[in-house]
Amino acid sequence: METNVSTVIVVTGASRGIGKAIALSLAAPDTALIINCSKSAGRLELVKEEIIKKGALCETFVGDVSNYSTVNEMFDLAISIYGKVNVLINNAGIASIGLFQDMTPDMWNNIMSVNLAVQDMLRRHCGKIINISSVWGLYGASCEVAYSATKGAINSFTKALAKELAPSNIQVNAIACGAIDTEMNGHLSPEELQELA
Repeated sequence: METNVSTVIVVTGASRGIGKAIALSLAAPDTALIINCSKSAGRLELVKEEIIKKGALCETFVGDVSNYSTVNEMFDLAISIYGKVNVLINNAGIASIGLFQDMTPDMWNNIMSVNLAVQDMLRRHCGKIINISSVWGLYGASCEVAYSATKGAINSFTKALAKELAPSNIQVNAIACGAIDTEMNGHLSPEELQELA
């Protein structure tokens, strides 16, 4: 059943950091959001409360978007409540700091699958997909080989998918963020932060 809201937005990885900031910035009286995280249900509920205070409708969905059936469940929820999804902000991601040779296959697969999760919008022949990438996907970072590789893959994936979905009126873009003061970067020392600045 379709509601009267003009825009329905799904934001993955929205319990903190960039995803939370994106969700809050998009919350408005004519929007509905489905916000997601993999584990932090309590934090996600707090974000939902902030979104509702801004006049937007909001539902939470806790689940690992590296799992295809979980992503399907999340989109089924969005469609069943709001009747459509106009915008997907594909933000969920994890980082692993360390030498490439010390990374286990499971660590590699987890980073690859989370950072490359996406849901297409071909059924409605419209929509916008925004993938959150990183400058490390453009330039690479020592001791963050897998993270850099996944973000580089997201950049290539975005370009290819944009060409493929353009005839269906679906726009696909990526934002390659620099270092942002989030919990994910909380391990950086003051000296490292100064170097980045």
